[in-house]
Amino acid sequence: MSSEQTPATSPDDTGPRPRRLTYAAVLAALEGLALVAGGVWLLVLGLAGEPDDRQQSVTGGVTLIVLALLPLLAARGLFARRSWSRGPAVITQIMALPVAYNMLTSDGVAIPAGIALAVVAVTALVLLINAETTRALGIRGPGNAGDAAQ
Repeated sequence: MSSEQTPATSPDDTGPRPRRLTYAAVLAALEGLALVAGGVWLLVLGLAGEPDDRQQSVTGGVTLIVLALLPLLAARGLFARRSWSRGPAVITQIMALPVAYNMLTSDGVAIPAGIALAVVAVTALVLLINAETTRALGIRGPGNAGDAAQ
């Protein structure tokens, strides 16, 4: 055993941002923008259109806009190489998978949207757990957390 202390891992800001990290940030941003667009559409439909239930339409629109904050903040953090941003980005993708499944089991135009959402969520998850992304964000893997304490 060495008495040398292992330096704490910090984000690798020295080189260019890895493409995988950039792609993951773009996918998270696109998901956030899609949620904002859906929320605005529901709000406009609820306020100006003839919805079946105006209150439900407005509530759904506001909820989608608020939910859009999570992937948008995660995308901003991923672009800035903040290690905290991977957690919200992964949570967003995990939440998107059941939504995609429900869309796939429905009828009509929701099926292609469910396919697209599932592809985006799985792709983003793969990009987020990639070793290159982990290094770029300065995230320690399991078993390496104790190295900083020695």
